Amino acid sequence: MRLSHYFLPLLRENPAEAQIVSHRLMLRAGMIRQSSAGIYSWLPLGLRVLNRVEQIVREEQDRAGAQEILMPTIQPAELWRESGRYDDYGAEMLRIRDRHEREMLYGPTNEEMITAIVRDTIKSYRDLPKNLYHIQWKFRDEVRPRFGVMRGREFLMKDAYSFDLDAAGAKRSYNKMMVAYLRTFARMGLKAIPMRADTGPIGGELSHEFQILADTGESEVYCDKAWLATDILAEEVDYDADLEPFFREWTSRYAATDEMHDPAKCPVPASELVTARGIEVGHIFNFSTKYSAPMGAVVSVADGSSVPLEMGSYGIGVSRLVGALIEANHDGAGIIWPESVAPFRVGLINLRAADAKCVAAADALYAKLRAAGTAVLYDDRDESPGAKFATMDLIGLPWQLIVGPRGGAAGTLEVKNRRSGERQDLPAEAALNRIVEG
Repeated sequence: MRLSHYFLPLLRENPAEAQIVSHRLMLRAGMIRQSSAGIYSWLPLGLRVLNRVEQIVREEQDRAGAQEILMPTIQPAELWRESGRYDDYGAEMLRIRDRHEREMLYGPTNEEMITAIVRDTIKSYRDLPKNLYHIQWKFRDEVRPRFGVMRGREFLMKDAYSFDLDAAGAKRSYNKMMVAYLRTFARMGLKAIPMRADTGPIGGELSHEFQILADTGESEVYCDKAWLATDILAEEVDYDADLEPFFREWTSRYAATDEMHDPAKCPVPASELVTARGIEVGHIFNFSTKYSAPMGAVVSVADGSSVPLEMGSYGIGVSRLVGALIEANHDGAGIIWPESVAPFRVGLINLRAADAKCVAAADALYAKLRAAGTAVLYDDRDESPGAKFATMDLIGLPWQLIVGPRGGAAGTLEVKNRRSGERQDLPAEAALNRIVEG
């Protein structure tokens, strides 16, 4: 994409309403624009990142055996009355009436909806287990929406729901999602630590939230230093095998939020305890028959009797993750995207838009990068070199490939790595291979 044609409304100054780094940088980098309090439009650059995050989430859910569906944003109130949550949920739920005066709501979550779907379609234990997920917009009417996409009213969420015959099966499903979540965040370059958590309004008995460490995190967290050396992607995972050993391994190291941390009972010596700020990026729950029993989601078993389904739910804030990624990956100049979620892999900069030789060289490189399937944003604007460098640093593409008169005369290109700041002058073909082959 040529930057001269791209819709990228940058801001020079920090917006007054933005209180945290990710909100400031998403506005300045032209990723989002606020529509109303806590509700945002996603512009081209932001949407590319959102789509890449969503795809990683989808791939890991599919890999773990979950099946994708799509449920509506508007739900009938009677389903929530069946579960007993309609009146209990509180003012965060947006309640509406249609033209026939039927009570509806804009879904803040989907336990009731998915339970009704399974209740009406699965009748026998032979059809279990099942894990169904969707990636859909949600709405929760926060009293004080703030921090941009980190705590908005409308947000994109992946929520999965498992259905099993018994508690042992439900635990197997829970373990699969535990591993899938660890892999999901690791693929995005995030160190997500599962911490035992309160189940809150979702309900249930077993729950873990996933916290990433970031200086600008919302809450204080404590963890064993050994967490920092873990790498779930180095593990071979067979989702058809018993994953209980994985669960025990990945929950055996101490990790707690400030609400759950008791210094007097902490088993980790002070020298081995990391105190940091954390951002919650995912939450998983096992809530037994909390929804299936009152809603009549039962299956027949071998002896002809019926039992309520054992259920779990598993959420990832997809749009929130974009903000969390920035909180964990930025510097004074702007965003530093991990390659797995970057909107473009490389920013191609022509330092002299009025120089015919520079234009020809940059155009040729642009064509080669596109032919190689490399996502490239080509700054072909008639702007100063300083402005172009500032733009590329702000939007945080992993690599910058710089074409200028000096390099042209020497047959070289400058390659800059955004994360390390390292710059190299390389022969044109070597520079191109560095970018294309990684």
